[in-house]
Amino acid sequence: MIKKSLITLIYETASIQRWNDHIRPYTGFTELDKQAHKMFYAYVLARCEGEGVDMQKLIEGGICEFFHRSILTDIKPPIYHKLVNEKGEQIDNWVIEQLRPAMRGIGGGFVERMERYFLDPKYASLEKKILSAAHYYATNWEFNIIYDMNRNTFDIETVKEETRKGLKACNTFDGFTRFERDAFLQDFCNLIGKLRYQLRWAKAVRVPQTFVMGHMLVVAILSYFMTLELENPCKQRLINNYFSGLFHDVPEALTRDIVSPIKKSVEGLGEILSEIEQEQMHSIVYPMLPKEWHKEIEYFTTDEFTSKIILDSQRVNTTSDEINKSYNSDEFNPVDGQIIRGCDHLSAYIEAFMSISYGVRSEQMVGGYNQLHEAYKNKTIGGIDFSIPFGYYDIII
Repeated sequence: MIKKSLITLIYETASIQRWNDHIRPYTGFTELDKQAHKMFYAYVLARCEGEGVDMQKLIEGGICEFFHRSILTDIKPPIYHKLVNEKGEQIDNWVIEQLRPAMRGIGGGFVERMERYFLDPKYASLEKKILSAAHYYATNWEFNIIYDMNRNTFDIETVKEETRKGLKACNTFDGFTRFERDAFLQDFCNLIGKLRYQLRWAKAVRVPQTFVMGHMLVVAILSYFMTLELENPCKQRLINNYFSGLFHDVPEALTRDIVSPIKKSVEGLGEILSEIEQEQMHSIVYPMLPKEWHKEIEYFTTDEFTSKIILDSQRVNTTSDEINKSYNSDEFNPVDGQIIRGCDHLSAYIEAFMSISYGVRSEQMVGGYNQLHEAYKNKTIGGIDFSIPFGYYDIII
């Protein structure tokens, strides 16, 4: 089971401010949000590249790089890259040793693959290229926003040139060229970027603030690690649970966050809002994407908290317990929506806990915390005991 120390490391990135020696927007410029945006770019670049990409290696590479950056915190990019180029192996070994105690609870051989990812240059070579390009695209997206604010900032033109050269150097795989030539795919990634500005718990003052973009990555990582808790989860189940977690709030780029109390206030309102979200997805998002991607994105974003499989070419709703028993195979394309929902609630619970612990609380925050505390104190989903990670964050209110 994932340890509290590893979850804490995930949330520390919500407090690492990017470009903190430049004038920048107040919202969505944390390391957590950047890493989330990076993984959307990675997904798009991987789909552009085609069948040669191992999506599980891409996911795990993204997770490894996320924790690598969280350990090294806010080192200025030129210094960071210089250190990696000159002392990369020693730094990677040091990072692995820092991560090892927190990673001990993760099953499925993840720690061994993490070590190989860092120390074996030939391992996941294509996926590393894609993640490098995704990193530079997400960085360039940020830089294009702050550039005009920093015309008089010392060395800004040098930063611009370094960013341009870094991105250009990533043109080492076919998917890069396809993405560069497709303005619609670039628009899609720009649309996703709006989720970096959308505040979570919008009506409640809290510390630290988190945004929808970063929340989606937290849910994706937690969902992946929780899936590794299952007995021999099939590869497609792991991949689907990660990307379903990452994509689960994408419709909010079009509708903004509609909080649960509003959805539940009028009978049937939640269903109507879901229909509106899907209408918006079909009219705005899908036209930006190749048709052959539509079915997968729809699978990730429709009934996102319902466990489901593909049977006889049709989507069938089921339970995670039933997937364990009968459908834990790539051929059924399983998604554990119930596990993703548990991770979504765990993320909200931790956000409330952190703010309350810092002494910043509101009626909405305390009410949400108490409700989730009761709901998960003895809850098992698909054989995973969710009361354990929820129990890490018990406080007396």
